[in-house]
Amino acid sequence: MIPAGHPPIPPAKVGVLLINLGTPDGADARAVKRYLGEFLSDRRVVEIPQIVWQPILRGIILTTRPKKSAHAYSQVWTDAGSPLAAITAQQSAALQGAFGDGVIVDWAMRYGNPAIADRIAALKSQGCERILLAPLYPQYCAATTATANDKAFAALAAMRWQPAVRTLPPYHDDPLYIDALRQSVEAGLQAIDFEPDILLASFHGMPQRTLELGDPYHCHCRKTARLLGAALGRELRVTFQSRFGRAKWLEPATDTTLEALPGEGKRKVAIVAPGFSADCLETLEELSIRGRESFEGAGGTHFAYLPCLNSSDVGMAMLRSILSRELAGWVSLP
Repeated sequence: MIPAGHPPIPPAKVGVLLINLGTPDGADARAVKRYLGEFLSDRRVVEIPQIVWQPILRGIILTTRPKKSAHAYSQVWTDAGSPLAAITAQQSAALQGAFGDGVIVDWAMRYGNPAIADRIAALKSQGCERILLAPLYPQYCAATTATANDKAFAALAAMRWQPAVRTLPPYHDDPLYIDALRQSVEAGLQAIDFEPDILLASFHGMPQRTLELGDPYHCHCRKTARLLGAALGRELRVTFQSRFGRAKWLEPATDTTLEALPGEGKRKVAIVAPGFSADCLETLEELSIRGRESFEGAGGTHFAYLPCLNSSDVGMAMLRSILSRELAGWVSLP
């Protein structure tokens, strides 16, 4: 029995927090500058000593880059706002109720809004004494998976009454994920009106140094592509996109590969981005718009970008199964 005057205690529940990278609040230079300031100040993202990096960031980068990035965002912005935020919200809504009445599904962004700390607090206030943190990155990388967990752990460190937590492991080689990709790619290829000479699998790039320091990301990407290629029964060429700065990055680069393909006699290309759980600036603008321009400018004749899993039926079925497995012991599922 709760004594008189005791603060109300909601029934115990379980929370699932979907986490993705982040997005500015708007497609304007001011909003993009705030977002880039947070993103590029993350020591997991830029591993240069802050005493060296911050003057560079606060100087030339945040003076010149926001306007250019805002233009890119404006090309993919929707009535619902950022594609990444809108799709992640759709994924969260599609999973609501999937694990029973006692499980609340929410979503957050590592950078920008809704903030991880705010959504953990919201779940706790609704009675979630156990929370599954689910960074939606199939391939583990310190600059994505680890920093999302870091931010959540920092929020927990400030709480007097912490919920118990679990974290979603990388699922780069999970048969459920590979099969969902296979179905999605096959549907995408059936929807276009040409047979590609080559299929590219473009993953977000990372500095070469991260591989040398022991980050498994490069190996995870390669394994995903190998398994997906085997499932499709066709070769996938792996490339890495979104280079930034002067450091050596993982290769081959997506942009230079697209420019070189017509010279190899490959004038019809389809490209998929298996490392992204939701379409975003890097897929919709960098690949679908600029990638097409580069390829066609070099003599390519047919180009298709195949969408991410997003909130598709096959993608949501995969997420439900993977999350159900991680919730085992916390909730009773059929």
